[in-house]
Amino acid sequence: MKVLFFANTDWYLYNFRLGLARFLRERGAEVVMMSPYGAYGPRIEAAGFHWSPLPMDRRSLNLVGELTLLRRILEVCRSEQPDVIHNFTIKCVVHGSLAARWLGIGRRINAVTGLGHVFISDSPRARLLRPPVRSLLRLALGGAESRLILQNSDDVRLFSQLGLVEDERIRLIGSSGVDTIRFAPSERDRKGPFRVLFAARLLWEKGIRKYVDAAERLGSRVGEVEFLLAGVSDQGNPSAVPEGDIARWDKTGVVKILGHVDDMTRLMRTVDLVVLPSYREGVPRGLIEAAAMGLPVITTDAPGCRKVVDDGVNGFLVPVGDAAALSDKIEYLLKAPDVCRRFGAAGRRKVLEEFDERMVFRKTYAVYRELGI
Repeated sequence: MKVLFFANTDWYLYNFRLGLARFLRERGAEVVMMSPYGAYGPRIEAAGFHWSPLPMDRRSLNLVGELTLLRRILEVCRSEQPDVIHNFTIKCVVHGSLAARWLGIGRRINAVTGLGHVFISDSPRARLLRPPVRSLLRLALGGAESRLILQNSDDVRLFSQLGLVEDERIRLIGSSGVDTIRFAPSERDRKGPFRVLFAARLLWEKGIRKYVDAAERLGSRVGEVEFLLAGVSDQGNPSAVPEGDIARWDKTGVVKILGHVDDMTRLMRTVDLVVLPSYREGVPRGLIEAAAMGLPVITTDAPGCRKVVDDGVNGFLVPVGDAAALSDKIEYLLKAPDVCRRFGAAGRRKVLEEFDERMVFRKTYAVYRELGI
Protein backbone atom coordinates (compact mmCIF):
# COMPACT_ATOMS: atom_id res chain seq x y z
CA MET A 1 0.00 0.00 0.00
CA LYS A 2 1.23 3.47 -0.88
CA VAL A 3 -0.34 6.49 0.82
CA LEU A 4 0.10 10.11 -0.26
CA PHE A 5 -0.34 12.77 2.44
CA PHE A 6 -1.14 16.28 1.17
CA ALA A 7 -1.22 19.31 3.50
CA ASN A 8 -0.95 23.06 3.14
CA THR A 9 2.30 23.32 5.15
CA ASP A 10 5.26 21.03 5.72
CA TRP A 11 5.16 22.22 9.35
CA TYR A 12 1.71 20.66 9.74
CA LEU A 13 2.83 17.33 8.28
CA TYR A 14 5.89 17.18 10.50
CA ASN A 15 4.25 18.24 13.77
CA PHE A 16 0.75 16.79 13.43
CA ARG A 17 0.93 13.82 11.03
CA LEU A 18 4.38 12.31 11.30
CA GLY A 19 3.18 9.97 14.04
CA LEU A 20 0.37 8.67 11.84
CA ALA A 21 2.83 8.17 8.98
CA ARG A 22 5.05 6.08 11.24
CA PHE A 23 2.03 4.10 12.47
CA LEU A 24 1.08 3.28 8.86
CA ARG A 25 4.67 2.40 8.01
CA GLU A 26 4.75 -0.07 10.91
CA ARG A 27 1.83 -1.81 9.19
CA GLY A 28 3.63 -2.16 5.89
CA ALA A 29 2.49 1.01 4.12
CA GLU A 30 4.75 3.33 2.17
CA VAL A 31 3.91 6.94 3.00
CA VAL A 32 4.95 9.87 0.81
CA MET A 33 4.11 13.50 1.48
CA MET A 34 3.61 16.72 -0.43
CA SER A 35 3.14 20.31 0.68
CA PRO A 36 4.34 23.80 -0.21
CA TYR A 37 8.05 24.51 0.11
CA GLY A 38 9.25 24.97 3.69
CA ALA A 39 11.96 24.39 6.25
CA TYR A 40 10.33 21.23 7.63
CA GLY A 41 10.53 19.31 4.36
CA PRO A 42 14.11 18.16 5.04
CA ARG A 43 13.03 17.06 8.52
CA ILE A 44 10.31 14.91 6.96
CA GLU A 45 12.91 13.31 4.70
CA ALA A 46 15.28 12.83 7.64
CA ALA A 47 12.47 10.84 9.30
CA GLY A 48 12.55 8.48 6.32
CA PHE A 49 9.64 9.76 4.20
CA HIS A 50 9.80 11.10 0.67
CA TRP A 51 8.57 14.70 0.38
CA SER A 52 7.51 16.51 -2.78
CA PRO A 53 7.39 20.34 -2.55
CA LEU A 54 4.69 22.28 -4.38
CA PRO A 55 4.37 25.87 -5.71
CA MET A 56 1.36 26.55 -3.50
CA ASP A 57 0.12 29.93 -2.26
CA ARG A 58 -2.63 29.29 0.28
CA ARG A 59 -4.16 32.75 -0.21
CA SER A 60 -4.03 32.70 -4.00
CA LEU A 61 -7.15 33.14 -6.12
CA ASN A 62 -5.11 33.50 -9.30
CA LEU A 63 -6.40 31.07 -11.93
CA VAL A 64 -2.99 30.59 -13.57
CA GLY A 65 -1.37 29.89 -10.21
CA GLU A 66 -4.07 27.42 -9.21
CA LEU A 67 -3.81 25.57 -12.52
CA THR A 68 -0.03 25.43 -12.11
CA LEU A 69 -0.50 23.93 -8.66
CA LEU A 70 -3.02 21.39 -9.94
CA ARG A 71 -0.64 20.36 -12.75
CA ARG A 72 2.15 19.80 -10.22
CA ILE A 73 -0.15 17.69 -8.01
CA LEU A 74 -1.03 15.60 -11.05
CA GLU A 75 2.67 15.13 -11.81
CA VAL A 76 3.36 13.90 -8.26
CA CYS A 77 0.37 11.55 -8.32
CA ARG A 78 1.40 10.10 -11.70
CA SER A 79 4.95 9.59 -10.44
CA GLU A 80 4.04 8.09 -7.07
CA GLN A 81 0.91 6.15 -8.16
CA PRO A 82 -0.59 6.06 -4.64
CA ASP A 83 -3.30 3.62 -3.66
CA VAL A 84 -4.93 6.30 -1.53
CA ILE A 85 -4.55 10.06 -1.15
CA HIS A 86 -5.08 11.55 2.31
CA ASN A 87 -5.76 15.29 2.16
CA PHE A 88 -5.68 17.71 5.11
CA THR A 89 -7.42 21.14 5.25
CA ILE A 90 -9.98 22.50 2.81
CA LYS A 91 -7.77 23.76 -0.03
CA CYS A 92 -5.81 20.50 -0.10
CA VAL A 93 -9.05 18.52 0.03
CA VAL A 94 -10.30 20.34 -3.07
CA HIS A 95 -7.10 20.24 -5.12
CA GLY A 96 -6.02 16.77 -4.01
CA SER A 97 -9.43 15.23 -4.62
CA LEU A 98 -9.84 16.86 -8.03
CA ALA A 99 -6.44 15.54 -9.10
CA ALA A 100 -7.23 12.07 -7.73
CA ARG A 101 -10.57 11.94 -9.54
CA TRP A 102 -8.91 13.05 -12.77
CA LEU A 103 -6.40 10.19 -12.49
CA GLY A 104 -8.94 7.62 -11.38
CA ILE A 105 -7.68 7.34 -7.79
CA GLY A 106 -10.97 6.47 -6.14
CA ARG A 107 -9.71 5.94 -2.59
CA ARG A 108 -9.59 9.33 -0.94
CA ILE A 109 -9.55 10.26 2.73
CA ASN A 110 -10.23 13.91 3.39
CA ALA A 111 -9.55 15.35 6.84
CA VAL A 112 -10.98 18.77 7.61
CA THR A 113 -9.63 19.87 10.98
CA GLY A 114 -11.48 23.18 10.99
CA LEU A 115 -13.66 25.14 8.60
CA GLY A 116 -11.06 27.81 7.98
CA HIS A 117 -11.24 31.52 7.19
CA VAL A 118 -13.76 31.25 4.36
CA PHE A 119 -16.43 29.81 6.67
CA ILE A 120 -15.47 31.54 9.93
CA SER A 121 -14.92 35.11 8.75
CA ASP A 122 -17.75 37.52 7.99
CA SER A 123 -15.60 39.62 5.64
CA PRO A 124 -16.95 40.46 2.16
CA ARG A 125 -14.21 38.33 0.59
CA ALA A 126 -15.11 35.30 2.68
CA ARG A 127 -18.85 35.65 1.99
CA LEU A 128 -18.11 35.91 -1.74
CA LEU A 129 -16.00 32.77 -1.71
CA ARG A 130 -18.39 30.53 0.24
CA PRO A 131 -20.75 29.50 -2.62
CA PRO A 132 -17.97 28.42 -5.03
CA VAL A 133 -16.03 26.72 -2.22
CA ARG A 134 -19.16 24.78 -1.25
CA SER A 135 -19.62 23.64 -4.86
CA LEU A 136 -15.99 22.55 -5.10
CA LEU A 137 -16.23 20.71 -1.79
CA ARG A 138 -19.31 18.78 -2.94
CA LEU A 139 -17.34 17.68 -6.01
CA ALA A 140 -14.22 16.87 -4.02
CA LEU A 141 -16.02 14.87 -1.33
CA GLY A 142 -18.11 12.81 -3.74
CA GLY A 143 -17.44 9.21 -4.65
CA ALA A 144 -18.28 5.86 -3.08
CA GLU A 145 -14.66 5.20 -2.05
CA SER A 146 -14.05 8.53 -0.35
CA ARG A 147 -14.35 9.28 3.36
CA LEU A 148 -14.48 12.57 5.25
CA ILE A 149 -12.91 12.75 8.71
CA LEU A 150 -14.18 15.54 10.96
CA GLN A 151 -13.10 16.32 14.51
CA ASN A 152 -16.23 17.58 16.25
CA SER A 153 -19.97 17.00 16.10
CA ASP A 154 -20.70 20.67 15.25
CA ASP A 155 -18.77 20.29 12.00
CA VAL A 156 -20.51 16.98 11.28
CA ARG A 157 -23.90 18.68 11.56
CA LEU A 158 -22.79 21.63 9.43
CA PHE A 159 -21.36 19.51 6.60
CA SER A 160 -24.53 17.43 6.63
CA GLN A 161 -26.85 20.48 6.66
CA LEU A 162 -24.96 22.07 3.77
CA GLY A 163 -25.30 18.86 1.77
CA LEU A 164 -21.56 18.67 1.17
CA VAL A 165 -21.31 14.92 1.72
CA GLU A 166 -23.56 11.96 2.49
CA ASP A 167 -23.81 11.21 6.21
CA GLU A 168 -22.71 7.61 5.77
CA ARG A 169 -19.29 8.69 4.50
CA ILE A 170 -18.48 10.97 7.45
CA ARG A 171 -16.26 9.63 10.23
CA LEU A 172 -15.87 11.48 13.53
CA ILE A 173 -12.36 11.21 14.98
CA GLY A 174 -11.93 13.79 17.72
CA SER A 175 -8.43 15.19 17.09
CA SER A 176 -5.15 14.27 15.43
CA GLY A 177 -4.03 12.92 18.82
CA VAL A 178 -1.09 13.75 21.07
CA ASP A 179 1.86 11.76 22.35
CA THR A 180 0.93 11.37 26.03
CA ILE A 181 4.41 10.08 26.87
CA ARG A 182 6.12 13.16 25.48
CA PHE A 183 3.41 15.50 26.78
CA ALA A 184 3.27 14.38 30.41
CA PRO A 185 2.97 16.19 33.75
CA SER A 186 6.16 17.41 35.36
CA GLU A 187 7.16 19.46 38.36
CA ARG A 188 7.11 23.19 37.63
CA ASP A 189 8.95 25.93 39.40
CA ARG A 190 6.22 27.89 41.21
CA LYS A 191 8.49 30.80 42.05
CA GLY A 192 7.90 34.07 40.27
CA PRO A 193 4.73 35.31 38.58
CA PHE A 194 1.76 33.19 37.51
CA ARG A 195 2.48 32.53 33.82
CA VAL A 196 -0.32 32.43 31.24
CA LEU A 197 0.38 31.09 27.74
CA PHE A 198 -1.35 31.66 24.39
CA ALA A 199 0.26 29.29 21.86
CA ALA A 200 -1.15 29.21 18.34
CA ARG A 201 -0.78 30.75 14.91
CA LEU A 202 -1.21 34.48 15.31
CA LEU A 203 -4.59 34.87 13.64
CA TRP A 204 -7.41 37.19 14.67
CA GLU A 205 -9.77 34.19 14.57
CA LYS A 206 -7.77 32.54 17.36
CA GLY A 207 -9.07 35.31 19.65
CA ILE A 208 -5.69 36.93 20.12
CA ARG A 209 -7.21 40.40 20.45
CA LYS A 210 -9.28 39.21 23.42
CA TYR A 211 -6.19 37.65 24.98
CA VAL A 212 -4.34 40.96 24.77
CA ASP A 213 -7.41 42.78 26.10
CA ALA A 214 -7.55 40.39 29.07
CA ALA A 215 -3.87 41.02 29.76
CA GLU A 216 -4.49 44.77 29.73
CA ARG A 217 -7.42 44.36 32.14
CA LEU A 218 -5.11 42.58 34.59
CA GLY A 219 -2.38 45.17 34.17
CA SER A 220 -2.74 46.25 37.79
CA ARG A 221 -1.33 42.87 38.81
CA VAL A 222 2.10 43.52 37.32
CA GLY A 223 4.57 41.20 39.05
CA GLU A 224 1.89 38.67 39.92
CA VAL A 225 0.99 37.46 36.42
CA GLU A 226 2.89 37.27 33.14
CA PHE A 227 1.23 36.85 29.73
CA LEU A 228 3.16 34.92 27.08
CA LEU A 229 2.40 34.73 23.38
CA ALA A 230 4.02 31.89 21.41
CA GLY A 231 3.60 31.72 17.65
CA VAL A 232 4.18 33.65 14.47
CA SER A 233 1.91 35.52 12.08
CA ASP A 234 0.71 33.15 9.36
CA GLN A 235 0.89 35.38 6.29
CA GLY A 236 -0.67 32.62 4.20
CA ASN A 237 -3.95 33.20 6.05
CA PRO A 238 -6.20 36.24 5.45
CA SER A 239 -6.77 36.46 9.21
CA ALA A 240 -3.06 36.91 9.98
CA VAL A 241 -2.19 39.47 12.65
CA PRO A 242 -0.02 42.22 11.10
CA GLU A 243 3.59 42.31 12.24
CA GLY A 244 3.08 45.91 13.34
CA ASP A 245 0.50 44.89 15.94
CA ILE A 246 2.80 42.20 17.30
CA ALA A 247 5.69 44.65 17.54
CA ARG A 248 3.48 47.17 19.35
CA TRP A 249 2.36 44.60 21.94
CA ASP A 250 5.97 43.61 22.47
CA LYS A 251 7.03 47.25 22.94
CA THR A 252 4.30 48.04 25.48
CA GLY A 253 5.11 44.87 27.42
CA VAL A 254 1.47 43.91 27.93
CA VAL A 255 2.40 40.46 26.60
CA LYS A 256 5.80 38.83 26.17
CA ILE A 257 6.34 37.80 22.54
CA LEU A 258 8.17 34.47 22.23
CA GLY A 259 7.86 33.97 18.47
CA HIS A 260 8.12 30.45 17.07
CA VAL A 261 8.74 27.82 19.74
CA ASP A 262 10.06 24.48 18.54
CA ASP A 263 9.92 22.64 21.88
CA MET A 264 6.44 23.16 23.33
CA THR A 265 6.93 20.61 26.10
CA ARG A 266 9.84 22.60 27.48
CA LEU A 267 7.82 25.83 27.38
CA MET A 268 4.72 24.30 28.97
CA ARG A 269 6.78 23.05 31.89
CA THR A 270 7.37 26.70 32.82
CA VAL A 271 3.76 27.96 32.70
CA ASP A 272 0.71 27.68 34.97
CA LEU A 273 -2.22 28.14 32.59
CA VAL A 274 -2.90 27.84 28.85
CA VAL A 275 -5.53 30.00 27.16
CA LEU A 276 -7.10 29.91 23.68
CA PRO A 277 -10.10 32.26 23.18
CA SER A 278 -10.69 31.02 19.61
CA TYR A 279 -13.83 31.60 17.54
CA ARG A 280 -13.97 28.04 16.21
CA GLU A 281 -11.64 25.03 15.88
CA GLY A 282 -11.57 21.46 14.67
CA VAL A 283 -10.17 20.35 18.01
CA PRO A 284 -7.32 22.59 19.25
CA ARG A 285 -4.24 20.44 19.64
CA GLY A 286 -2.40 23.00 21.75
CA LEU A 287 -5.07 22.76 24.45
CA ILE A 288 -4.89 18.95 24.39
CA GLU A 289 -1.11 19.11 24.79
CA ALA A 290 -1.51 21.46 27.75
CA ALA A 291 -4.11 19.24 29.41
CA ALA A 292 -1.89 16.19 28.80
CA MET A 293 0.83 17.99 30.77
CA GLY A 294 -1.51 18.55 33.69
CA LEU A 295 -2.18 22.23 33.06
CA PRO A 296 -5.55 23.95 33.55
CA VAL A 297 -6.94 25.51 30.38
CA ILE A 298 -9.37 28.29 29.49
CA THR A 299 -11.05 28.42 26.09
CA THR A 300 -14.29 29.53 24.49
CA ASP A 301 -17.65 27.81 24.42
CA ALA A 302 -17.23 27.34 20.67
CA PRO A 303 -17.23 24.35 18.29
CA GLY A 304 -14.14 22.23 18.77
CA CYS A 305 -12.91 24.18 21.80
CA ARG A 306 -15.59 22.87 24.14
CA LYS A 307 -14.64 19.30 23.19
CA VAL A 308 -11.40 19.67 25.16
CA VAL A 309 -12.75 21.42 28.25
CA ASP A 310 -15.42 20.23 30.64
CA ASP A 311 -16.36 23.53 32.25
CA GLY A 312 -15.41 23.62 35.91
CA VAL A 313 -13.77 20.17 35.73
CA ASN A 314 -10.47 20.57 33.86
CA GLY A 315 -10.76 24.27 32.97
CA PHE A 316 -13.19 27.02 32.12
CA LEU A 317 -15.29 27.89 29.07
CA VAL A 318 -15.97 31.58 28.41
CA PRO A 319 -18.24 33.21 25.81
CA VAL A 320 -16.66 33.91 22.42
CA GLY A 321 -15.36 37.49 22.24
CA ASP A 322 -15.72 38.20 25.98
CA ALA A 323 -12.40 39.59 27.22
CA ALA A 324 -13.90 40.50 30.60
CA ALA A 325 -15.00 36.92 31.29
CA LEU A 326 -11.58 35.67 30.16
CA SER A 327 -9.71 38.03 32.51
CA ASP A 328 -12.06 37.13 35.40
CA LYS A 329 -11.33 33.41 35.00
CA ILE A 330 -7.59 34.02 34.72
CA GLU A 331 -7.69 36.10 37.90
CA TYR A 332 -9.69 33.40 39.69
CA LEU A 333 -7.11 30.71 38.86
CA LEU A 334 -4.28 33.07 39.75
CA LYS A 335 -5.62 33.05 43.30
CA ALA A 336 -6.62 29.35 43.42
CA PRO A 337 -3.58 27.03 43.14
CA ASP A 338 -5.57 24.07 44.50
CA VAL A 339 -8.14 24.46 41.72
CA CYS A 340 -5.33 24.65 39.15
CA ARG A 341 -3.94 21.34 40.41
CA ARG A 342 -7.38 19.72 40.40
CA PHE A 343 -8.11 20.96 36.86
CA GLY A 344 -4.70 19.75 35.69
CA ALA A 345 -5.20 16.23 37.04
CA ALA A 346 -8.68 16.02 35.48
CA GLY A 347 -7.33 17.27 32.17
CA ARG A 348 -4.64 14.60 32.10
CA ARG A 349 -7.25 11.89 32.69
CA LYS A 350 -9.45 13.27 29.92
CA VAL A 351 -6.60 13.25 27.41
CA LEU A 352 -5.65 9.68 28.24
CA GLU A 353 -9.27 8.58 27.76
CA GLU A 354 -10.10 10.56 24.61
CA PHE A 355 -7.07 12.01 22.81
CA ASP A 356 -4.09 9.66 23.09
CA GLU A 357 -2.50 9.48 19.64
CA ARG A 358 -2.38 5.68 19.45
CA MET A 359 -6.14 5.58 19.90
CA VAL A 360 -6.55 8.17 17.13
CA PHE A 361 -4.18 6.26 14.84
CA ARG A 362 -6.19 3.05 15.28
CA LYS A 363 -9.45 4.86 14.45
CA THR A 364 -7.88 6.41 11.35
CA TYR A 365 -6.44 3.08 10.27
CA ALA A 366 -9.94 1.60 10.54
CA VAL A 367 -11.06 4.12 7.91
CA TYR A 368 -8.28 2.87 5.63
CA ARG A 369 -9.46 -0.69 6.19
CA GLU A 370 -12.99 0.31 5.22
CA LEU A 371 -11.65 1.18 1.79
CA GLY A 372 -10.03 -2.24 1.44
CA ILE A 373 -6.50 -0.98 2.02
